[in-house]
Amino acid sequence: MKVINEMRLTLTSRSANEGLARAAVATLAAQLDPTLDELGDIKTAVSEAVTNCVVHAYPDSIGRIYIMARLFEGGVIEIAVRDTGLGIPDVEKARKAMFTTGGSERSGMGFTIMESFTDSLRVRSVPGKGTTVVMRKRLALRASGVRAPEAETGNPA
Repeated sequence: MKVINEMRLTLTSRSANEGLARAAVATLAAQLDPTLDELGDIKTAVSEAVTNCVVHAYPDSIGRIYIMARLFEGGVIEIAVRDTGLGIPDVEKARKAMFTTGGSERSGMGFTIMESFTDSLRVRSVPGKGTTVVMRKRLALRASGVRAPEAETGNPA
């Protein structure tokens, strides 16, 4: 698949930046003309990924969160959220619903929510080095048949 646009964003792991991450990725995704439901799904998945970084990767410090989002021909968005924090000792266990290392106030549903709002979810983690979450979502083709911005020709309309 051909990449038609992309963005990279680096944020500090402050909870206030979760909204910024949502907005930035949603703004890029809007170029694919998503429905409001699709846009909501993308924003929810990004929120969960960023919140996991804030709560679990850097529980006692402020670190960096790296986000890369790419749009592909055919209406696919891929979002990678990476940290260089604590890492996850057992990814399989962490992906189970209700598992959390964040204390009793955390639901343990982050990965489950990310997975339910996207088409695919990959999690790679190395303890002591960080975690990368990669989510993909294919947006439904709209009745207009238009899904991605046309290639720029350099000719004004």
